[in-house]
This record gives sequence, C-alpha cells and structure tokens, in this order.
Amino acid sequence: MIQSRTHTCNQLRLSDVGQKVTLTGWYDNMRKVSKNLGFLILRDFYGVTQVVVETEEMMQKLSGINNESTLSITGTVRERSSKNAQLATGEIEVVPEDIIVLGKCIYNELPFEVNRSKEADEAVRLKYRYLDLRNPAVKDKIVLRSRIVAEIRRRMTEQDFLEITTPILTCSSPEGARDYLVPSRNHPGKFYALPQAPQQFKQLLMTSGFDRYFQIAPCFRDEDARADRSPGEFYQLDMEMAFATQEDVFRVIETVLPPIFAEYGRYKIASSAPFVRISYNDAMERYGTDKPDLRIDLQVKDVTACMQGCGFGPFEGAQVKAVVADHFTGTRKAIDKICSDVEVQSGQKVYWFKLDEKGDLTGGISKFLQERKEEVIKALGLKNGDFVGLSAGKRLDALKTAGVLRKFLGYASPGHMKQECYEFCWIVDFPMYEIGEESGELEFCHNPFSMPQGGMEALEQKDPLDIYAYQYDLVCNGVELSSGAVRNHDPEIMVKAFQVVGLAEEDVKAKFPAMYNAFCYGAPPHAGIAPGVDRMVMLIAGEESIREIIPFPMNKTAQDVMMGAPSEVDERQLADVHIKVVLPQEQS
Repeated sequence: MIQSRTHTCNQLRLSDVGQKVTLTGWYDNMRKVSKNLGFLILRDFYGVTQVVVETEEMMQKLSGINNESTLSITGTVRERSSKNAQLATGEIEVVPEDIIVLGKCIYNELPFEVNRSKEADEAVRLKYRYLDLRNPAVKDKIVLRSRIVAEIRRRMTEQDFLEITTPILTCSSPEGARDYLVPSRNHPGKFYALPQAPQQFKQLLMTSGFDRYFQIAPCFRDEDARADRSPGEFYQLDMEMAFATQEDVFRVIETVLPPIFAEYGRYKIASSAPFVRISYNDAMERYGTDKPDLRIDLQVKDVTACMQGCGFGPFEGAQVKAVVADHFTGTRKAIDKICSDVEVQSGQKVYWFKLDEKGDLTGGISKFLQERKEEVIKALGLKNGDFVGLSAGKRLDALKTAGVLRKFLGYASPGHMKQECYEFCWIVDFPMYEIGEESGELEFCHNPFSMPQGGMEALEQKDPLDIYAYQYDLVCNGVELSSGAVRNHDPEIMVKAFQVVGLAEEDVKAKFPAMYNAFCYGAPPHAGIAPGVDRMVMLIAGEESIREIIPFPMNKTAQDVMMGAPSEVDERQLADVHIKVVLPQEQS
C-alpha cells in the first residue's frame, strides 16, 4: 500500500504547476457536475486542495466512497481558471491519474458534518471527539495550545528555571478537594492518591537545594465541572523559587506571560509590568470580587447610610451597595435582563433606579427615594442620565452580588469596558484565617503552607482574623489564573499556624511528615505560583468553555463518553487490589 506523499494539502502554489504530485488526506466533500466531472476537496492536517476529476474512470473510482474516507491521489498540478482567494491553495488544482482508498469510512451518515461540528450537541461532539478534532476550527485550538506550552517552556528556561517532573502516585493529602485514590496491590488496604498539585514535592525540591523549578504539571481533583474548570484533571505552570520573595515571583510571571498573551492571543495587547496590585479587602469593597475584571472601570460604592429608613423593605437593617453607570442607554428590557442574569449567578435580587436627563429619579425603586433625592444624588455623585444598580443583604452577600452586577453592567456598557486587551492584576494580602461558612469555626482562608505576615509574632499576639498572609492570586480579565504564596518554611511557625486552627504538632507531623522533617534540616525561604495552563489557553483563544481547548475532555459529570470511563472492572481485577464494591442502596 502506498501512503507516501510529496506535498501536504496546504503546500502547492502556482510555482508547482506542471508537477506530478501525490497528496493524502480525507475526502472532505465533492461537487458532482456530471458522470465524468466533479470537484473534490481533499483535506489533511495542514489545509485543503481542490482535485478536479475529469474522466468517467476516475469518477468510478470514487463511487461508493463516503465522506471522511482517507485517500491517496496522484496527479498533475495546473492553474485554476476560477481562483479562490480564501484558500492558500486557491490558485491551483490537481488533475488525478490515480486514486487509492487508504481507509474507508463505512458510514453513509456521520454524527455531524465535520466542518460544522461546533454546532452539534456537546455530548455528541465528545463521543465522537476524533471526528470533532478533524474540524480545522477545533483542531486549531489544540495546535494553539501546543505552541503556547512550548513557548512557556522556552521562556521559563530563559529565566533559569529547571523543568523537573514530580510523582503521579503519591499519598493522600488534605489540600482542599477530593483525592482520586488508587488501591495498592502489594500493600493490602492502602492507597495511593493522584496529586491535586505538586505542592509538597516542589517545596521539597527547594529544601533539596534546587533553586528554580518549573513543570507543566498534571493535577487531579475529584470536583465538579465549571466553564473554566475541567473535572478530573488539568494542567498548570507549576513553579517555585528558593531564597525568593513575593516580588521575585511577580517579576517572573510579569516577564513570561504578557508576551505570550500578546503574541498568541485573540487580543494583541496585554498588561505590561508591573501589574496592578490590589489588596483582597480593597478588591472586595471596590469590585465585589477577589477576581476583578479591570477592563471594566465601574466600582462598587457603599450607600448603606443614605438608604436606611427609606421604606424599602430589603434595605432595612442590611448593607446596601451600588454600582453607577453614567449615560446608560439600556432599555427596560435590557435592564430586566441584567437583573435576571445577576440573580441567576449570585442567587440574590438586585434593584435599580435612574436619574433621568431632566434630573428626576425614575424607574425601579425610585418612589422610595423621592424624599431624600438630594442626599442620594450627593452620596452617589450622580449626574443626569446615570443608572444605579443596587444590592442588599449581609456585607459579603451584598458585595458579591454587586460584583456580579458590576460585571454585567460593564458588558452592557461599551463606554465602561476596554475592548480587545488582557488586563492582569495581582490580588494580595489575603487573610490568613477566616470563619468557615459551613463549620462556623476558624479555618485557613487560603493555603495552609503560607507564611503569615509578621511571622511568629503575629501568630502569638494578633487576633487570627487580623493576620494577613503572603498569599496572592493572579487574575486576568476577571478569571483567576492562579494562587500562589511565600511558603512557611519554618517548622516552629508552621506548627503554631496549625495550632491556631486546633491542630497539634503531632497532627502536622502525621499529615505532612516529609515536608515537616525536611524543614527541620534547614529550609530556604521560598515562594511560588501555578497558573492554570487550560485557563490561560482558554483566555488566549477567546473560548467560553475550557473543554474547547482540551484534546480529550470529560463532560460536565466527569465522564469520558468516548472511552466509556469511568467503567466497571471484573472481579479478578478487584481481587488483585483487595477491593470489594459496595453500591449505595437505592432509595425506595
């Protein structure tokens, strides 16, 4: 069987006219004019070429061949009389003298038209992902991902980072999400865990004397899917630096990432160093979120004082936050849509009114504010034509709802949102501790391995809720790309930090034996971060769903419908790893 080719389907040009060539690829489609004339489009990884079939013999060779079969076509290149400027090969065509079927598609009907696969139902696309990936619009996102990862590696190496791979089979560790467990055959009753992140290993590398580490690291977390999160597994640019401060980490990221976003991104402008730095508390008060989209210039204002006693029930005894959009021209239908979208996303209602062009308060809850009109105008700095959206409730609920409102108002107000750019920022000074929403008890707010600002003195003398940590998030266009921290490398400070949340020294030694023991042998100060590769590529590609930039993604319920995973295994396999399956009883 002949499978060699002389050119790809994107190579031939006018300079190749007269050459005898062999092309291989997929039978994309054919327009049949008569029994001895047809125009066939051959597609491969690189592009397409038109093949003009001009004899009944050649047409007969294609009889009964379905779309998406693979072909080898040998023929002569000639200039097209009707050129197609939309194609790189649009000035030439190939006249075949031999057509060989290399791989026959046996199905007359496909699950979807390959070139329009993105219009198909996602479940069908994932089941037939190998067909979906033949669509150039889908394939190109995977090619883009490969190029971005290669560029990340190159730039990290230029910054003197050493790429080191860390174990996939490790021990279970309390890192915030559920582990994927792997039973051990040789050690009955014991389990490995797939790493949620290489966190402990990269810190141990610093303790081992390595200075700068990075890895395009696979991470495994048994959690639910979101638009910006793939269930099961994901990849991150994991990095760590010895003898480093927060600012050292910032400088590396600010050097490596913006050129990649600007070069490969849908938008060609990215923030330059230094990125804007915003404290966690300021971010919540000003933007209603710890991942603000700085392309939007709107900010949240506190109007609790001037709204109390206005007679509107939801405001009484509540924190009231406002977002003002000047000269907002949205219709009542558009306003209702924004209010509805905010409620769906935040779970809280929003309210509104306007100061119209005549200087009157109108619409929404305006009737409750007429008697304090001047006070409201002064408190919010309103001008004629301004629109005001409001949220109310407990402080954090009101802030988060206002943050969602700010986002939707920004999207609906072109004058308040920068277009076609990537806006990075750092969120810094996270609280070390918080009161857990579910437990009602003191918990770590972020990463338990972070160094508290003020060290041991802060842990011993401050109220835990007043202690900040050297923790930071990297945010781009309202998407959190990563969390990072200066690590707590001092075993005495580490033990004290865990004692604050009720864990004794014995608990720390039991839960993190390798890291605790390693730190007792003289650990360097170190810091790191791990931006998500999948999220970065999603932003760069301008996609709304992370599944579009993953070659073989799972669906929203963590199933691989193409391979049929997760799947049942036979009793012999279970016996090998000393496992017995006990299924939950069905509810009657």
